[in-house]
Amino acid sequence: MTNETTPLSKYAIIVAGGTGTRMGSATPKQFLPLQGKPLLYHTMKTFLEAYDDLQIILVLPEDYTDMGREIIDAYFDYTRIQVTAGGETRFHSVQNGLQLVEGDAIVFVHDGVRCLLTTDLIHRCHDKAQENGSAIPVVPARDSVRLLTTDDNEAIDRTTVVLVQTPQTFHSRILRPAFDIDYKERFTDEATVVEAYGLKIKLVEGEEDNIKITRPVDLLVAESILAGR
Repeated sequence: MTNETTPLSKYAIIVAGGTGTRMGSATPKQFLPLQGKPLLYHTMKTFLEAYDDLQIILVLPEDYTDMGREIIDAYFDYTRIQVTAGGETRFHSVQNGLQLVEGDAIVFVHDGVRCLLTTDLIHRCHDKAQENGSAIPVVPARDSVRLLTTDDNEAIDRTTVVLVQTPQTFHSRILRPAFDIDYKERFTDEATVVEAYGLKIKLVEGEEDNIKITRPVDLLVAESILAGR
């Protein structure tokens, strides 16, 4: 992957297909307000600021694509953003997004509700993926960890465990064929799909603040982090 003579295109598939049931809100969490703007705004803004030539593919629940377009109308323009509907699972949503990726590219796949990532993390993932074909951001496990077995449990050395984040970043020549394989329930992220396709993945340093907004308290934490920046 190191012999590219011209810069590759850059696409961010932002997957925001959830309905946010754990939030206890009628509105999907990706549209909830954060510092006066929709949560999804902050995610998109960071990607657009990371690279001038990056294109966003926004994957939304079918019933909420119009709400996504309202965010674009209010804060962005459509020159660098496309909207498509999500599928039954995250795997199928990413499949839908990949259909809009043209040519050879570095492709970021990011949780729409991880709205606190930085441009530094995006650059780190891009450079690693361009060199090695993949880049999965991870952070160390801070808590004690136990492995559950069929009828027991055992402690694990937490220094051997990392927590996986997004944007999971790949060369399109890897990601496209990997997503042509049949869906399996064990596919919880893009890394598991690429590994099932038979390829090794490379890790890159993530960010402690790159949390996934899933509960009301997470919004309060996000407000505090953004206020401190």
